This record gives sequence, C-alpha cells and structure tokens, in this order.
Amino acid sequence: MNNDPTNDKYVPNILIVDDISANLQILGDILESDGYKVRPVLNGELALEVAEAEKPDLILLDIMMPGMDGFEVCRRLKESEKLNDVPIIFISALNDSKDIVKALTYGGVDYITKPFRAEEVKARAATHIKLYLQQNELREQGIALTNLNATKDKFFSIIAHDLRAPFNGFLGLTQIMAEQLNSLPINQVQSIAASMRISATNLFNLLNNLLEWAQMQQGAILYKPIPIAVLPFVTEALKPALNTANRKGVSIGFSIPEYLTVFADYNMLASTIGNIVSNAVKFTPSEGTVSISAKPIEADMVEFAVKDTGIGMDNETLADMFKIDVSISRKGTDGEPSTGLGLLLCKDFIEKHGGRIWAESEEGKGSTFRFTLPAEKS
Repeated sequence: MNNDPTNDKYVPNILIVDDISANLQILGDILESDGYKVRPVLNGELALEVAEAEKPDLILLDIMMPGMDGFEVCRRLKESEKLNDVPIIFISALNDSKDIVKALTYGGVDYITKPFRAEEVKARAATHIKLYLQQNELREQGIALTNLNATKDKFFSIIAHDLRAPFNGFLGLTQIMAEQLNSLPINQVQSIAASMRISATNLFNLLNNLLEWAQMQQGAILYKPIPIAVLPFVTEALKPALNTANRKGVSIGFSIPEYLTVFADYNMLASTIGNIVSNAVKFTPSEGTVSISAKPIEADMVEFAVKDTGIGMDNETLADMFKIDVSISRKGTDGEPSTGLGLLLCKDFIEKHGGRIWAESEEGKGSTFRFTLPAEKS
C-alpha cells in the first residue's frame, strides 16, 4: 500500500470507530466499494492507538460508546500534534440539533445520522478527504516556499557580507604588494604572501561550499552511493585540513576500525568530513587536538564523531547551528572567517543518505559533531 498522498496511486485510509460490529461492517462495505482503505475498531481507546500508529485521512466516529465516548476521543485527537488536523465525521442515531452543534463544537467537520445512506456516506467522505489532502498539499507548498525564500536569503547574505569581507582583506594585501614590494624586506614579503595564501584558501573553500550548496538546493548534485572503506577514505580526506592544523599547531588523530565500511556517496562524504574537520581546526587554538572516530551502531548504521578541544559554543549557537534561516558568523581562533554554510551543506548531504547530524558542545571545553551513515549493504 502506497501511503504517499502526493502519489497518483495513493489510497486514502479511513478509520471507523463504533462499538457495534454491524455498523462497522455496513460502513466498511460502503467505503471499500469506493476504493478506500478501511480500518474498523470497536472502542475509543483502540481508535487512538490505531490512529497514532498510522495517521488516517478521515475518521468516522460514533458518539454513543461505552467507556470513552466519541466526544472524549475527539478531544484527545485534537490535543495530539500529529493527529489534530485529521477530519472527523461524527456518526450517531441522535439527530437533535443540540447534538449536532456539540459535535461540531468539539471539532467535528460533519455529522451523519443512522441508519446510514450509502450515497450520503460516500459523498461526505469524498468531500472531506479531498479537502484534507488539498490542505496538506497547500501546507507542503507553503513549507517549500518558506525554505526557498530562506535559501535565497542565505545565498544573498553570504554574497553581500561573508564573501565581501575576505575579498577586501585579500585585495588589501595585494595592494601592499603592488605598491611597496620594492621597499619591503624579504621576511615581510614572505609573511604577506603566506597571509594571501591563507586568504585565498579561505575564499576558495567558501566559494566551493557556496557552489555545492546552490547545486544541492537545485537538485543538480547526483547521489551515487558506493561501498567505502572508512579508514583509508578518512586518511585521504583529512589531507587538506592537516596543512591548516600543522600551521596552527593543532594535532589531528583518529580511531577507526580497519574493517569498517559505509555505503555512501564519495564526494558528499568527502565534503562532509572536510567541512566538519576544518571547522574543528578553525575553532581550536594552538596545542589543541581534534579526533575523528567511527563505529558501527544499531540498525545497520555507522556513527562518525569529530571532537575538538576548541572554544565550544553556547546553547543558543548550538540550537541554531543547522537552521537555514539563522545567520551564524563566528571567527576562528586565528581570525578565520566562518559562515555556517559548510554545516548546512553537511546536513543536506547526511540527510540525503538517510542519516542524521547533531552537535554537542560546552563553552571553553570544545565541541563534538556526530553524524550517521548506512553501513555497507551485505
């Protein structure tokens, strides 16, 4: 059964709640004849459990039931963050206007009286399921539009601010070289050249992340997972970060079993490890350490951890770390620029694999970034 409402072959499912088996049979036959998936239950407690296990698209709910009546079931459903938007049609032999008003007041969208008329049941069910699915589609479109605007804002913010500052610094160094080269001692020329190299490297990394992130948002980066032996891969992926670490006096070590293998996209994993380790080095002062580890965990997944002894983060920064609509711009311990873009890219890459990424940190004591990837398929 395909339960994706956006799929043309999606079959809406209807939960029917009534303490009389004959009523369940009648309603089930009526709705199944229209092609719906029907789940009948005999009491309110079971209805709540079944709805929680698989969210229905519509609930037909009897009012007069022993134990938990329909009004109480409805109240509990409306208190559930997961289920409060599911339309509820009350069913009852009561047809007094006061009962109908009460049902609608509790959150019902409609009311059907017994004995059931097949065409009425079908028409009301079809109407409310159509409205519910349309509302879900509009909600998803709204979320997508919000994310699109946040992506656009983030993109232009980086171009307008985060990219301009390092370019200005780089241009300033080139101006000094162009105007004063003949009068500068060799050691100062070497120092300026080294600073230009660092600046150029930072700019390249930022532009590379920006390009990859933009391509990811447009779906232009292909996802091609393959078996990857973790230890040799990490050893190779660390080489660019090692140069920076050596310059800063930060030591990098790792603890990875030789047998460990993941099923991942090569370029995405390389970018993820590169970004996280580079961040760790960036926010770790001289004589600090960065350690990379990986281990198998349950559910055929592998957990990676990158731990540093750097400056750490406060709770607010930690909470906003992977949010696209929050700007996080912190300088490293040597004044290195940081936009937070690399971590957003890591999040997209890891979630593409069906994994997750998170961080743990304490100010002044360092940070640990963890992410999971699927193990190699047997």
